[in-house]
Amino acid sequence: MIVKVAHKEMLEMFRDGRFRIAGAIVLLLLTASLLIGWKGVRDVREQQAVAKAADEQQWLNQGERNPHSAAHFGKYAFKPTTPVSFLDKGLNSYLGIAVWLEAHYQNPFRYRPAEDSTVVQRFGELTAAVVLQFLLPLLIILLTFSTFAGERESGTLKQLLSIGISKSTLTFGKALGICNALMLLLIPATLIGVAVLALSADGSSADGLSSNAGRFALMVVSYLLYFITFTGVSIAVSAQAKQARMALLILFAFWIINGLVVPRAVSDAAQKIHPAPSHTEFWDTVRKDMSEGIDGHDPANIRTEEAKKMLLAKYKVEKVEDLPINFAGWSLQQGEVYGNLVFDKRYGELWNTYEKQNGAHDTGALFAPLLAIRSLSMSMAGTDFNHHRHFAIEAENYRRFLNKMLNEDLMHNAGKNTQYTANQNLWQSIPQFQYNLPTTTWALKTQKFSFAMLILWASVSVGFAVWSVKKMRVD
Repeated sequence: MIVKVAHKEMLEMFRDGRFRIAGAIVLLLLTASLLIGWKGVRDVREQQAVAKAADEQQWLNQGERNPHSAAHFGKYAFKPTTPVSFLDKGLNSYLGIAVWLEAHYQNPFRYRPAEDSTVVQRFGELTAAVVLQFLLPLLIILLTFSTFAGERESGTLKQLLSIGISKSTLTFGKALGICNALMLLLIPATLIGVAVLALSADGSSADGLSSNAGRFALMVVSYLLYFITFTGVSIAVSAQAKQARMALLILFAFWIINGLVVPRAVSDAAQKIHPAPSHTEFWDTVRKDMSEGIDGHDPANIRTEEAKKMLLAKYKVEKVEDLPINFAGWSLQQGEVYGNLVFDKRYGELWNTYEKQNGAHDTGALFAPLLAIRSLSMSMAGTDFNHHRHFAIEAENYRRFLNKMLNEDLMHNAGKNTQYTANQNLWQSIPQFQYNLPTTTWALKTQKFSFAMLILWASVSVGFAVWSVKKMRVD
């Protein structure tokens, strides 16, 4: 009987021109967004490959120079674009895609596409995530708002129940019919997504198809839970609303609160509760720490003098000129070591502030499932804050390794030569920066709360729908 009810529900939807038109529009937008996302991933990868090759050539062909000058010459680290990011650009447009690695400074990321976008582009980009998070739930509402309220108004609900169809059978039959109709949109889109994923993966161990299939699968499951939530809530409201018009208004209000009101309110609250320092405030603090010490009682000149005394004592000499190593190279490396302590403290505080803001944002999923699916979607696509921080830390570790190699070359090979220079042999001996994307398990662990919230929303909405139908009025 459930299958028959589902079949009847699907026939009525197909006969309704609104479903055909709305469904075709959503499918068209979803397909277009997938293809646009794929082209975006391909273009960014091509641009990064050209930029990375040019940067490496500049490094190798910089000529003979002092190793510390080479450290200031620096190199770029480019954040890779994951294959799954064609679905969700996430925060990449706002956090930057490259960082310059040089001596003495842990620089902020550069090249944020959002900075160069127009006003219209800043309002929103067409991505698969936008279609799935906003437009498809709206389509679900349009399909289900009259499920019971419309039947009650037309008088057919009483007739269906009078011939022996139970309320639970009617509920699951209608839900199955709605889901079958949605599958006609989601299955083609998923197949296109799989094809695009295969085209986006380059076959490397870091981001080949197999290593990203798990991310894609988890994203599919997460979105299904999100759609189940909207289906359950819509059926529940339709069962309790006196009129179909009233059900539509209530569900539309839920859609607005979920997509606009709660995300904005949570974002503002998170920034107010956990304020982050401005760019100027952050770097003023860093410069103060460098000159006066992290605790404010360890000025740079005193640190340098004490470190020099320890160095002279270590080599049992009385003058810098008698040291078996180049003092300038050693001093520069000591400056790097202390600078790293400063950056670890200040960037650690900044990262932790952002983590707290993200935690407050995730807590907002208690009031809007959009916040849970948004976090999960970005995480599986590798475009959330956690992935950005992971890359930033790896790039910073490479910067420290690079500077240490250059300073140690100066320290051990310059001797008393104040005009010492290194050549391409040294530049070639330093390995290029290699970055491996965190595993799917790592990404999921960062989103345990969001995934649990999606499961909770889906479970509660289904239970709410069953309860509402049992308690609904027939006339």
